[in-house]
Order: sequence, then C-alpha cells, then structure tokens
Amino acid sequence: MAKIEDTYCEAFEGLVVQLMVTAQDMEFLSRAVNAFTALPSTVFGDAEGGIVRWLSEKDTIDERLGAIVQLWVTGTGKKAQAKFYEQLGRRMRQGILVVPTTAVFDAYPGIVATTFNMMDNVGHCGDGYEIKIVKYDRNLISVPIMMGHDFLIEEELTYSKGVMGGNLWLFCDSVDSGIRVGREGVKIIAELDNVCTTFDVCSAGSKPVPPDAKYPEIGPSTNHPFCPTLKDSLSKEEFLVPEGVKSIPELVFNATDEQTIKIAMKKVIQGIIDMEGLIKISAGNYEGKLGKFKIPLKELGLKKKYFS
Repeated sequence: MAKIEDTYCEAFEGLVVQLMVTAQDMEFLSRAVNAFTALPSTVFGDAEGGIVRWLSEKDTIDERLGAIVQLWVTGTGKKAQAKFYEQLGRRMRQGILVVPTTAVFDAYPGIVATTFNMMDNVGHCGDGYEIKIVKYDRNLISVPIMMGHDFLIEEELTYSKGVMGGNLWLFCDSVDSGIRVGREGVKIIAELDNVCTTFDVCSAGSKPVPPDAKYPEIGPSTNHPFCPTLKDSLSKEEFLVPEGVKSIPELVFNATDEQTIKIAMKKVIQGIIDMEGLIKISAGNYEGKLGKFKIPLKELGLKKKYFS
C-alpha cells in the first residue's frame, strides 16, 4: 500500500461552460469532442477543455450518442469573459460545427444566471440564413450547412466560476507502473460528474513562470527537482525524487466547484492506493504563488493509516 504525503493541492479560479454534444454515431462524436477539447493551452493565453463523460442515446436530449464536455479560461474578470466568448466560438465553429450531424446543448449543473448568447460567435456562420427555433423544449439556433442538415446549438450557454488545476502526483517504481496507475486514476475521474481531466495522464509536471522558470517566454517549464532522469545532474539537496521512484505522472483536473475537486481527489486515491508499483501519493503546490485554493490531502476524509 502506498503512503500519502502530508501536503496540499494548490488550485486556482477560472470560468467554465459545460456542454452536451451529440452526433449520429461515435466516429463523428469523437471527432467533434476531441477537436473541441484537445488543446489544454491556457499557458499560452488560450483556453483548455476536457471530456467529463460519454453518454448513451437514453441520456441525451435528442436521443443520440453524446458526451459532456467542459471548456475553461483562467481568470474571472471582464477580460477573461471576453477571451472566453471568443475562444468558445472559435472552438465551436472549427471543432464541432464542421463535423456532420453534431448538435450542442447547455449542460451546466444547477441554475446559473450568467450566459453567453451564441448568435454572434457561432449562429452567424449561417450568413444571415440562421433562424431561432424551439425544439426539445430548448431555444436553439439552426444554422444551415452544406451537409444537408442544419447545425443546432442552444442559443444561451451558461458559464460560471469554477476551480482549475486540481492535481495529484503519483510516485511510481517504473514508467510502466506510472502509466498503469495514471490511467486507472483517469478512468476513475471519467466516472464522476462535473469534473474533467485536461491532460489525462500528464507526463510533465511544471513549476510556475517567474521567478522560478528560467525561460518565462515559453510559459511554465519542467519541475526539474522531480525529474527522475536528472538524478546524476542535480545535487543531493536539489534532487527531490525519493529512492526507488522512477516515474511521477500527474493527474490534473478541473471542476465546477471546490467540493467536486475534493471528491475527485478522494475517489482517485481510494481507487489506486493499493495498486502495484505505486510508492507514494502527493500533490503539486507552489507556496501559494499559483492560486487561491489550498486543499490538504489530510482533509479529504481518508483513513489515517494511509499517511506517511
């Protein structure tokens, strides 16, 4: 059984939409949701996304195959909102609208008053021939496209504040065990609502941009004290990889609220802690330099015997 380090996960605030994307078959659906969510590029001033879960025909609004997806931007002010609206439209137009048979519906949990109207950044792809319709008891924009069917998108999409950068570090005894344990953690998160992984199994845990990074122009850089292959390149004081550890995959996840982040962390730890090859579980934090949320692993409701 692995031990849990007495530390905390540091996360930060962002804006999020949660959508239901549907299509006639899995090939088109996979293409659309992967194009919409594929690039986790917040460090470049863009947006990041992830798949929450896949849906069967009985779980969707239009009774077709579907998926719940999220898109995020860092920050919550007016500049972040403007960037979010632009990026949401771009990814919708270039990632989903162009894939045959797709449709998009609002899927944000609960009632939130703040919405984006999708006419200006997506609806007008109809070049003036788009119309507003009511279907499935929803107010939709119907955009004519050359495929022979219209692209449907809900006219108002909800957005709100959420928590970004929840994470766990998994100290493993080999690259193979790191992959195996990391994938199991991703699988557990995929079974939860309102939370997504933005990198799946992440191989490159980073440190913040200045003052810690040497090349701030490229954004966050490798967290070198925790790179197992640098054992012979760093001093004993600087090298922080425990004895026997050969791989440290990171799981990074975003959720609509802090409580969901905590639930995800707890579920993952409970699901992987007895896996072969896992030596220690920890989390990434940056001495408060990164975000407002600090989530101690000891406060997740785990058994005391797990902690080192």
